[in-house]
Amino acid sequence: MESQNCKVKQLHPVAVVIVPLPAQGHLNQLLHLSHLIASYGIPVHYAGSTTHNRQAKLRLHGRDSQSLAKIHFHDFQLPPYHSPPPSIDISVPFPDHFTPLFEASNQLREPISQLLHQLSQKFSRVVVIHDHTMTYVVQDVKLIPNAKAFTFIPISAFTMFSNTWESIPEEAKPFKLDSNDIPENMPTNEGCATKEVLEFARKQIECLGFESGWIFNTCRAIEGKYVTLLDKLSSTNKSQIKHFAIGPFHPVNIENKNSENRHQCLKWLDEQEKGTVIYVSFGSTTSLPDDQIEELANGLEQSEVKFLWVLRRADPNDVFEEADRVKKAQLPEGYEDRVKDRGMIVKDWAPQLEILAHPSTGGFMSHCGWNSCMESMSMGVPVAAWPMHSDQPRNAVLLTEVLRIGILVRDWAHRGEVVKSSTIENVVKTLMASEEGKEMKKRAAELGESVRGSVAEGGVSCLERDSFIAHISK
Repeated sequence: MESQNCKVKQLHPVAVVIVPLPAQGHLNQLLHLSHLIASYGIPVHYAGSTTHNRQAKLRLHGRDSQSLAKIHFHDFQLPPYHSPPPSIDISVPFPDHFTPLFEASNQLREPISQLLHQLSQKFSRVVVIHDHTMTYVVQDVKLIPNAKAFTFIPISAFTMFSNTWESIPEEAKPFKLDSNDIPENMPTNEGCATKEVLEFARKQIECLGFESGWIFNTCRAIEGKYVTLLDKLSSTNKSQIKHFAIGPFHPVNIENKNSENRHQCLKWLDEQEKGTVIYVSFGSTTSLPDDQIEELANGLEQSEVKFLWVLRRADPNDVFEEADRVKKAQLPEGYEDRVKDRGMIVKDWAPQLEILAHPSTGGFMSHCGWNSCMESMSMGVPVAAWPMHSDQPRNAVLLTEVLRIGILVRDWAHRGEVVKSSTIENVVKTLMASEEGKEMKKRAAELGESVRGSVAEGGVSCLERDSFIAHISK
């Protein structure tokens, strides 16, 4: 009998869909991850709001802008929502003006569900990598037979493990920890977030359970112990969750290109001696009140250490439309003239990766957002840790007590107090001009070498990336 020739639809092997939370630290990490996955020749679709996709692309540093052409961006409109301007109340450090935006982002469920169904008709497999706090939006992946999901954990493995371990009743803990696994006097999570944001996060976590693995922007050179402890915890729960430590997501070899388009602060750094500048920046979600800005300004001046200070208020929800609603940070009168010979103040967005990679940068005063932590560690820069909210207090413990590559500016228990200029002066001098600081710099430099080695060919992160790509491609 003559065989019938049927036309079989040929599907491409695999596509990856990235779904970030619309906040800068989350957008940035997942855009860097998109580049990593695209480098394996896999089509990557980055799905978010029109405004925040634009923001992520505009602020991407460390990569050639042409690399964005390799990623498919899907721009969706969010419904209208009321957004108050960022708060500068030191007693409420969490940027609660983001809450309406986060809740509005739940409306992305339908358009992203449609996107997943469309891609499932073209590819043998669709892999969704979604932010931990965007689980509600991607839950329809369960309805697509050839799709699977992986959850991106936007915090450190150390903080994730310590939070999880703390939530388990003492009598139900499945194994014993070594005495040095979690430092004594860990900061509480009290004051790290508002009740509204905690409720938003709780609802997202309730939707979890369909994911095939967790992805961390870390590497075993930094947090191998805590990734292993998370694995151990999963195995005792009979969970099938795999943990992939495939960071750092960002490039680690940054060329100091001498081009006309370089930011002015990089040209200023070119003129400074190696390792003499402390870089001061508190990320995109922190607004310091004017009295704290004055104390910081005076502390930097009194230290007589060279500094590069990015002085901005927290991002509004729409950095393109709402920027004029945000009150500008004010310096003491005549300050910039007084410090012009050894300090530079940047009042717009700054290329942090390039700053941290610059030979003149010898320290980083940071809020300890995980993005900034990973960037400073990969560049071998020690940290003056000044946590503000969220996961930052525990990230600061990882840097200062576990890895011993930094010093605390302010203990979390005193988060509601203004840090005095004398404290800031002492911290800067310790980090930049003391024997203790030299030891921190040495450890930070060694850790930086280990991190950069981990993503080189044959390195532990490189091998784990290959393993992850093989896992999603089979």
